[in-house]
Amino acid sequence: MTSNDLPLEKELTFTRFDRMSERYPQKTAIVFLGERFSFARLRNLSERFAGALMEMGVRKGDRVMIYIPNSVQWVIAFLAIQKMGAVIVPISPIYTSFEIEYMLKDSGAETVICQDTNFCYVKEVLPATGVKRVIVTNLVDLLPLWKRSLGFLFDKVPHGKVEKDDKVHSLRTLLKHEPMRADIQLDPQKDLSYILYTGGTTGFPKGVPGNHIGMTSYIRDIIEDVVEGHIREGGDTYLAVNPLFHIMALGLFMAIGLNKGNTTLIIPVPQVDAILETIERYKARWMLGVPALYRMILENDRRDRYDIKSLTYCYCGGDVLPEEVYKRWQSHVGVPIYQVYGSTEAGHITYSRIGKEPKAKTIGMPLKSRKCIVVNPETLEPLPPGESGELLVTSPYTMKQYWKKPEETARSYVPIGDDIYYRMSDFVRMDENGELFYVERSADIIKHKGYRVSASEVEAVLQNHPTVVGACVIGIPDKKVGERIKAIVVLKEDARGVGGTELLKFCRERLAPYKIPSYIEFRDMLPKSKVGKLLRREIRDEEKRRLVKGKVEAVS
Repeated sequence: MTSNDLPLEKELTFTRFDRMSERYPQKTAIVFLGERFSFARLRNLSERFAGALMEMGVRKGDRVMIYIPNSVQWVIAFLAIQKMGAVIVPISPIYTSFEIEYMLKDSGAETVICQDTNFCYVKEVLPATGVKRVIVTNLVDLLPLWKRSLGFLFDKVPHGKVEKDDKVHSLRTLLKHEPMRADIQLDPQKDLSYILYTGGTTGFPKGVPGNHIGMTSYIRDIIEDVVEGHIREGGDTYLAVNPLFHIMALGLFMAIGLNKGNTTLIIPVPQVDAILETIERYKARWMLGVPALYRMILENDRRDRYDIKSLTYCYCGGDVLPEEVYKRWQSHVGVPIYQVYGSTEAGHITYSRIGKEPKAKTIGMPLKSRKCIVVNPETLEPLPPGESGELLVTSPYTMKQYWKKPEETARSYVPIGDDIYYRMSDFVRMDENGELFYVERSADIIKHKGYRVSASEVEAVLQNHPTVVGACVIGIPDKKVGERIKAIVVLKEDARGVGGTELLKFCRERLAPYKIPSYIEFRDMLPKSKVGKLLRREIRDEEKRRLVKGKVEAVS
């Protein structure tokens, strides 16, 4: 710990960023769509936005939904909300009105920051929610006038229709407000920093509340135990591709970028050529991706046109990294891909250590603020090194509950000794050195393009269709996307003329695109236990046997 570091118990999510803005005021903090934002400018804009929010009536503890893609506006909103003591509720910008209505009601958010292209979804749910104010932005709002004008002139900028209303405000206008002056007193342990939503086993997303210390604890671990000695404070460049509403991307962005005085290259949409061009132009040294992104880069037929040899430290999370992708990347770029593993509930948990080539299927070593044990999932008895079992994680800094969901909390958080552990629902094994190796995931979680999709949530939507009496959703292994989503559906006996096309349309109106099944199979019945519980694992095993049989027949 340096002389400028505060004790962990006093550090807030924005504390280190403020120090960096004083130490490197003119250093570029963000590059977005070719525009540079210095640390001083970023801090000034965030404090102006905080001042505007406070004048509009947003107070400490109020929830504010961030419903925009990766952008400098996202970062400004995050810093402003944190500094004024409010609580961010970051969600995917591709969620539908059906999804955001539930999250607005559940979180109690009265303020929404959205893009003009998804304003229509917010408008649709206004009558049914307690939203008092909507703040709208366009991706190019903070670019110079000439760039905005050219973008609109050549129709290069997506934009949507925004209807004027007393509740609707322009983010660009609010950034002209005087900076906040109030000194908000915050307790890192007691005050909420965020509510993130993740899939639920009952069909509804679960809100995961997090305090400031829960995030700063693992960010400090990353800085001190993972990147220290390898990162150049004030002189490094990090590529941010993964969505910032996800705990993995937000944590690494804070640790490598804002909290170390470094430049972050923010990509709003993960388009491969734009990513490669950005790496070449700005000489990015650090990068985070999911396996599907690394595969997309490797399979891009124009990849050799770009010089990406500046990449030195590449991290991967969100899903298991296939060994063949790892080997191809190392052969092409000349550096390994390191692993990061975690969850919305527990934050960042394990990291591959730099300088040591990762082993196959490793998810790394636990961070010092996270305690990991491998147990028998039935008895919760700890297992010896080398045996596979369910991974449980705890930390003295994390909150151990879901937002307003006591039954889900009791199902996922279990007391062992003096600690409360979170059940990861992932099966791993631990070697004698404490390194963790991935084995398989719970049948309820599907990994599609790096996203964690709750099978139960998709099933619940399908079962809301008037002709559906039963649904089972599973993941089918796929090299390109991790798993494809398949739904097996049982219709009512008197159902007529209902097919997969109609059910997929029904899902598209209620679910984000990455949650939509790739295909639907119809059956007369689904396997269930004696107490009526869906036996999803039986169907998964059946599909595995079908895949193996198909491969054998193809070979013969």
